[in-house]
Amino acid sequence: MKELVKLVVFVPEEDADEVRQALGEAGAGKIGEYSFCSYSVKGIGRFKPSDNANPHIGVAGKLEAVDEERIEVACEKSQAAEIIAVIKEVHPYEEVVIDIYPMLSL
Repeated sequence: MKELVKLVVFVPEEDADEVRQALGEAGAGKIGEYSFCSYSVKGIGRFKPSDNANPHIGVAGKLEAVDEERIEVACEKSQAAEIIAVIKEVHPYEEVVIDIYPMLSL
């Protein structure tokens, strides 16, 4: 049985479809006979870019709040590094937050 992980990425709402598409094309979100499977939750991301940052949204040194989606997908652990590289290619943020969780097979 293949070892699975769940990847979670936070992305501005207006960029969520592009990131979801790239995830599916990279092979994330395969569950049995289904592909491009994902789950999203909308929320607000908050951050303060440093004076040395080059923010996609907001201004250096000022607190920012952005409407974002939390996108979750499953993938094979062996594919995770490649899929993370794809996320970083299409994601608009200078610093991309990606969580990785192990998935148990019972």
